[in-house]
Amino acid sequence: MTSNGNIVVVATIEAAEGNEDKVEQALREAIPVVHTEPGCLRYALHRDPQSPATFVMIENWESDEALAAHFQTPAFLKLGAALNGLLAKPLLIQRLSSLPEGGDRGSL
Repeated sequence: MTSNGNIVVVATIEAAEGNEDKVEQALREAIPVVHTEPGCLRYALHRDPQSPATFVMIENWESDEALAAHFQTPAFLKLGAALNGLLAKPLLIQRLSSLPEGGDRGSL
């Protein structure tokens, strides 16, 4: 699927028991670097208060190309390496396209 704008990614990350702080630290360290990437509109970390091992990153990208480039950046590769062995299960990544009616002025 190709889009010319407003790509939303929801990544759910579940830390293995005892690794919650390490996972949170790795995710937090990536945020300021990813914010500087071309096409990054949002890279926002959330934590589930009912399940503290569950983190959700909500991302917003200008285009498919910007998102594809993100997956090749040193920040993304460093984050993947930092999370290696710390997760209870593989990341769940959902790629969505925003609909104009779905958010404030058509964006997340």
